[in-house]
Amino acid sequence: MTELNNLILADFFLGRAESNPDFQILTFECPEVPDDETRTFGELWINSQKLSAALVARGVTPGDNFGVMLRNHPEFIEAMASASTLGAAFIPLDPRTKGAKLAYTLNNSESKGIICADYCIQQVMDIRDQVPDLEWIIMLENTSEADACLASDFPDCTSMSEIMDAGETTVDREPIDPSQAIEIMYTSGTTGDPKGVPIANARLAGGTMSGPGLQFIPEDRPYTGLSLTHGNAQSLTLFPSIGLNLPTVFSRKFTKSRLWDITRKYNCTVFNLLGGMTTAIYSEPVKDNDADNPVRMVLSAGMPAVIWQQFEERFNVKVVELYAAVDGYGLFMNRGDGPIGSFGQMPGESEFRIVDEDGNELPHGEPGELIGRPIEGDVKVEYFKNKEASDKKTAGGWVRTGDVCHRDDDGWFYFDFRKGGGIRHNGDFINPGFVEKALAEHPGIQDVFVYGVPAASGAPGEKDVVAAIVTNDKFTSESVYELCRQELEANFIPSYLQVVDEIPKTASEKPQERFLLEQFTPDADGIHVA
Repeated sequence: MTELNNLILADFFLGRAESNPDFQILTFECPEVPDDETRTFGELWINSQKLSAALVARGVTPGDNFGVMLRNHPEFIEAMASASTLGAAFIPLDPRTKGAKLAYTLNNSESKGIICADYCIQQVMDIRDQVPDLEWIIMLENTSEADACLASDFPDCTSMSEIMDAGETTVDREPIDPSQAIEIMYTSGTTGDPKGVPIANARLAGGTMSGPGLQFIPEDRPYTGLSLTHGNAQSLTLFPSIGLNLPTVFSRKFTKSRLWDITRKYNCTVFNLLGGMTTAIYSEPVKDNDADNPVRMVLSAGMPAVIWQQFEERFNVKVVELYAAVDGYGLFMNRGDGPIGSFGQMPGESEFRIVDEDGNELPHGEPGELIGRPIEGDVKVEYFKNKEASDKKTAGGWVRTGDVCHRDDDGWFYFDFRKGGGIRHNGDFINPGFVEKALAEHPGIQDVFVYGVPAASGAPGEKDVVAAIVTNDKFTSESVYELCRQELEANFIPSYLQVVDEIPKTASEKPQERFLLEQFTPDADGIHVA
């Protein structure tokens, strides 16, 4: 057996390939593809070695960066292992990214190349002349998600199948420090240019030891439809699962209507979701077999308090609520032992406070910005090539989360809203969760997201309530407003219903309010008023 360092991700995969090569650890399902894609530990390592050899041939050396623009495919994880083997860093890119944002991210990250799929190759080619340092492209072909195209149709592009058809090879791991970055994860860029957060080998590889803390048990079979380009799918599904040798199922992309059928088909016992997914799942028509599923636990980040208990009862699951940030400190957890609506108590290794605009700590129960720092060691948040943003994030020796939260007298923390994103209407603070719950239960609504627009009255700080909704043939605005009058306080009733084909969301299924705002005017098509 090779002497391995368990804080290096490549060593983790090599160790599993040596000790348990034939164990089928990963299953990737997709309704458009007849056969699942699967990987054993041995196959993962062999394929990552082939990819490593191909990257070396393209000049990738320690300290280099390259993009990975894929939905959930096994090649995504093989690219992770290759980056660690070569002492390089990969840049996860949402396959929906295009135009100026894609060009900015590739340029800012100094990516030398990109691994992408046929369904997003054109987006890469469209900005190719804007990314002068992008030297090579490796394309995953025949994914059944786009018009047929071949790598040979594009300059400097190689088919992934050509690389995988090569004979087995060995590429020795580069000697690196576990603190060296293996990944640079970019923020969504909703308030400006995306910011890259370097993530060390030790942090990713350390995630393989997090399963027990997340309450995984040996009998579990985890599942996620969240994108591997987002930290949630990596930290709450991939790494804790493979660390415990739990066979894990991924959907190529999240589909709310298939969620429970997938868990039944593969006997999945745990899955994770984010707030933007919760309401969409809850808005699905009630079925007699909703509670007849193998899931015992849902790892949630953003479960609305108003549907928390109903969600547990309807689907016969336990909700474990979490809060963390890729550019922050500590993991909060409400393991079901805390109040509904709370995301947990203060992590033992960190200190958190709720403060006002001037940094003064607020009394319990009063909302303010959540800030944190480690109990030991210096506060450090590094944004790639962005010292100004790094310094701003840690001003005063605390990490500014940008989230408005409050804390009760027993030390439980609650999320209120993203800073700058609250809705105050006619003097009242509007909790979008109450409105979304009411609308999600209407038979004509398939998905809903509630946000605010500047009040027509012009009152400073006031907003009108907009409910963006995806509808079916059972929708009428009259019946929706009648339901609102029955279920909601007068100030909570939406000023506008905004009917859309779909609610725009990030790779982590977080609704993108800015796109809805761009579409909204009081007299636009699809706008309904009471």
